[in-house]
Amino acid sequence: MPMTQLGARAVVLGGSMGGVLAARVLAESYAEVVVVERDRVLGVSTPRRGAPHTVHAHGLHARGHLILEELFPDLTEELRAAGVPTGDLGEMRWFFNGRRIQPAHTGLVSVTAPRPVLENHVRNRVAAITNVTLIEECDVLGLVATADHEQIVGVRVRRRTDPAEAEVIDADLVVDATGRGSRTPAWLDELGFQRPEEERVKVGLAYTTRHYRIRPEMFDGVQSINPVASPAHPRGAFFGQVAPDVCILSLTGLLGDYPPTDPDAFLEFVRSLPVADVYEAVRDAEALDEAVSFRFPASVRRRYDRLLRFPGRLLVVGDAFCSFNPVYGQGMSVAAIQAMTLRSHLRLGRPPEPHRFFADLSRVVDTPWDISAGGDLDFPGVEGRRNLKVRIGNAYMARLQYAATKDPEVTNGFMRVAGLMDPPQALMRPSMVRRVLRHAIRRPGPGPSWRDTTPAPAVE
Repeated sequence: MPMTQLGARAVVLGGSMGGVLAARVLAESYAEVVVVERDRVLGVSTPRRGAPHTVHAHGLHARGHLILEELFPDLTEELRAAGVPTGDLGEMRWFFNGRRIQPAHTGLVSVTAPRPVLENHVRNRVAAITNVTLIEECDVLGLVATADHEQIVGVRVRRRTDPAEAEVIDADLVVDATGRGSRTPAWLDELGFQRPEEERVKVGLAYTTRHYRIRPEMFDGVQSINPVASPAHPRGAFFGQVAPDVCILSLTGLLGDYPPTDPDAFLEFVRSLPVADVYEAVRDAEALDEAVSFRFPASVRRRYDRLLRFPGRLLVVGDAFCSFNPVYGQGMSVAAIQAMTLRSHLRLGRPPEPHRFFADLSRVVDTPWDISAGGDLDFPGVEGRRNLKVRIGNAYMARLQYAATKDPEVTNGFMRVAGLMDPPQALMRPSMVRRVLRHAIRRPGPGPSWRDTTPAPAVE
C-alpha cells in the first residue's frame, strides 16, 4: 500500500524507461497506478516498433545506476546473473580527439545491457508491484479536462484488441512519458493553453549498428572501446560487450554524414575512424545481423518551466520534457534523476503542483543539457548560439581531455562529471585546473588518424 496516499489513481502515458520509473515512485503515493503503452512490452527484451532507437548502443552510467539500484534493490546482481556486462566507467577504452585517455578506477558502475533487456528487467520489477497495472497495445487519444480546462481528470484511450470502442480512464494525476513524439503541446493548444517554447540544437546525427560474435582478443580485458566524435574526427563509434558472446558496434555520424548500412561501406566507415582498434576487431568478425540505422535530427528542450498557465494534475517527464543527443549516454540516467525529483514532490504530502515541479525538473536537466548542447556546439557546422560560456567551456574541455591522456586523476574527475555524479564546476576546482594546465596551457591540436601519422599542429 502507498505510504502517503495522494489520490485514487495516477495514469502514466508511455511504458519505456521514463514511464516505468515514474510509475515506480507514483506507486508509493497513489492507490492505483496505470501505465498505458502503445506496444506489447511485458516480457519483451528485443527492440520494438515504437522504440527503434533501442537497437543501438546504450549505457546506464554512474548516477542512473545508483538510482536504479535504490529503487530496485539487487538489480545489478540480477542483471549480472542474466549475463549483462558491468564495469568501471573509467576503465573502458575511451578516445577523445583521436587520443586514448588514461584509464582510471573510478568506482562508477556502467551497465552495458542492450536497452530492451535492461528495460525488460526494470519493467518486470514495476509490473510486479501490486498496485501497478500496465495496459499494452493501447493508443492514447487525448486528455480529459474539467469544463473550464483548468484540471486534467483523465485520458481517452482505445485498446487495439477492441478498436471500435474508446474509453476514458479517470485519473487524479496524468504523467506524460511518451517521449520525443509527445502530443502534450498539441493538447495544450486544444485546451486553450500556450505551447511551450522549444530550444533546439540541430546535430543531424545518425547511428548505424551491427552485432558481432565476440572473440577473446577483441576487447583485451576492457568492457568497451569508444572513439568519441570530435570536430577534427567527426566520425565516432561505441563498440562494447552486451552479452557473454555478443558485442555491439554503433557507428555515429553528424551533420548528414550518415554511417551506411551496406556491409562493405559499413566496414569502410569503421576503417575511417581515427583509431584502428575497432576496425582491427571487426574486419573479419562474424556479423550476427544486418546493419540498421536511426536518425536523430536535434536535441530538444521544451520549456514547460516558462509557461505562465498550465492545467493542474498533468506532468511531463523524460524525453517529452527534454531529449538529448544520445552520444552522451545521458538519457536513462536523466530519466532516473527525474523520477527521484517526482518522488521528492510526492513526499511533500500533496499532489505535485506542475509549475513547481517543472521548475525543479528544469534545474535537473540544466547540467546534462549544458554538457550535450555545449559539446555539440564545438562542431562548427552545428547551428546554435555560442555564447562566452560555451566557447570557454569547449576550449577548456579540449585541454582537459588532452590532460586526461597523461593523468588518470583527470580521467577520474572527467568521468564523474560525464556520469552526472559531479557538476561541471568540479572540473574548474583549482587542483584540477593545475593538473590540466600542467599538460595543456595552449589548446592542443587533435591526434592524427591512424591512417595519417602526420601530427596535427597545436592551435590556440
